[in-house]
Amino acid sequence: MKLSIIGTGYVGLVTGTCFAEVGHHVICVDNDVNKVKLLQSGGIPIYEPGLEELVKKNVAAGRLSFTASIAEGVEQSDVIFIAVPTPPQEDGSVDLSFIEKVARDIAAAITSYKIVVDKSTVPVNTGEKVAETIKRYCKSKAEFDVVSNPEFLREGFAVEDLMSPDRVVIGVRSQRPVKAMTEMYEPFKAPIIVTDINSAELIKHAANSFLALKISYINAVSAICEASGANVQEVANGMGMDARIGRRFLDASLGFGGSCFPKDLSAFIKIADQLGQPFHLLKEVQRINENQMARFVKKITDTLWVLKGKTIGVLGLAFKQNTDDVRMSPAIDLCQRLQKEGATLRVHDPKAMEKAKAVLKNVTYVADMNAVAEGCDALVVATEWPEFKKLDLNRARKALSHPIMFDGRNLFDVAEMEKLGWIYKSIGR
Repeated sequence: MKLSIIGTGYVGLVTGTCFAEVGHHVICVDNDVNKVKLLQSGGIPIYEPGLEELVKKNVAAGRLSFTASIAEGVEQSDVIFIAVPTPPQEDGSVDLSFIEKVARDIAAAITSYKIVVDKSTVPVNTGEKVAETIKRYCKSKAEFDVVSNPEFLREGFAVEDLMSPDRVVIGVRSQRPVKAMTEMYEPFKAPIIVTDINSAELIKHAANSFLALKISYINAVSAICEASGANVQEVANGMGMDARIGRRFLDASLGFGGSCFPKDLSAFIKIADQLGQPFHLLKEVQRINENQMARFVKKITDTLWVLKGKTIGVLGLAFKQNTDDVRMSPAIDLCQRLQKEGATLRVHDPKAMEKAKAVLKNVTYVADMNAVAEGCDALVVATEWPEFKKLDLNRARKALSHPIMFDGRNLFDVAEMEKLGWIYKSIGR
C-alpha cells in the first residue's frame, strides 16, 4: 500500500520505517528541511535500537523516502498518517495547533478519496475536529475518512513494539476504511480491535495513565518499605506473580518521565475535568510522582548535608534506557535540583549527552562512565542503563572522596555494595 507519515519524530519515523519493512511504500514528511536532508543522506535524528539499519535497508530497497512537501506526500498516498507533536500547555491540556495545521494542509492537497489517520496522541473528540477541518478547507470536496490509530510504542523498544504489537486499535466513523486499515496491518500478525473513534482516542490516554498509576503505586509502597525495613523489590516480585497484576511497571525509581506519561496523564486529567468528571485518583498519581523526586533529593541532602561546594557524579541523563530522549527526564530534573542546591556535576550517558547539552548547562560531560566519580563526593545512578551494572565499583569507590552512592534505579545489590565498602542508598530497600 502507499502510505505517507507526516512528522518524523520518534513515532513517525519508526512507524514509517516498520511499515516499509513489511512491504508498504512509505513517504515520510517533515517541515524541518534540515531533518529531511539528514534522512535523505542516510543519517537519523534520534537513537532507537535497530532503527538506523532498517531505515538504510528500506531506503535502498526503494520503499522508504523523505520529503518536506505535504502535498507530495498526500498526492502519492492512499493512507495519510498524522504523527506530529501534541505538546502540553501550562494548564495540562494539549496543544493541538500542529494537528490543526496539518489537517488544513491535507485539505488543501487532497483531490481523491484518502484515509487520514491520527497517530499522534490526542484528546477524545479530536478526530471529529480533524474531520470538520478537512471538510471545511477542502476545495476539491474530495471524500475522505478520519481514523484513530493510537501508538503504543515504548522508546528504546519502539521497533520491537511496532513489528510485534500486542494489539492494534483502529477507531472509525464509518466502515469504509476498515478493510484497508486491517489489510495494512495484516503483516504484523497482531489482534486488531475496531472501535468507534472516540473510544480509540480514550484507549491511549487510559492505558498510559494506568501504567503511570502502577509506577506511582510501587513508588508509594517504596516509602513504606523504607519506613518499615522491607524490600520493595521483594514486595514487587510477590505482587507481580499474581497474573491479575503482573510484574511490569512495578520497579521503584525516581518516578516516571519522558514525553508520554506526564503529558498523557495531565491531558487525561484535563479531559475528565472538562467533561465534568474529575479524576481525583490520577491527580494523586501526579502528586506521588512529584514527591518521589523530592524524597530522593532529601535522601542525598540528609547524607551529604550541605551540597554547596560539593561535586556529584551522575550516571544517566535520558529519561530511560535505550534512548537519547531527555524530554521531561527525571535524570535531568534531578541534576537541575542538585545544581540549585549548589552542587557541581560530572555527568555521563551512553547516548543522550549531545541532546542533554541543550537543556543541562554548566556541568562536566564525561565520555567514560568509569571516570565520572573522579574528584566527586558521591555518585548518583539516575537512569537504568544496563551498562551501569558493569561499572568498575572498586575504581569508583577509590576515586570518590567518600564511597557514597545514591541509586535511583536499584541497579545494585544492597548486601554486595555494603560488602564492598560502599555507603549505599537506594529506593525502598
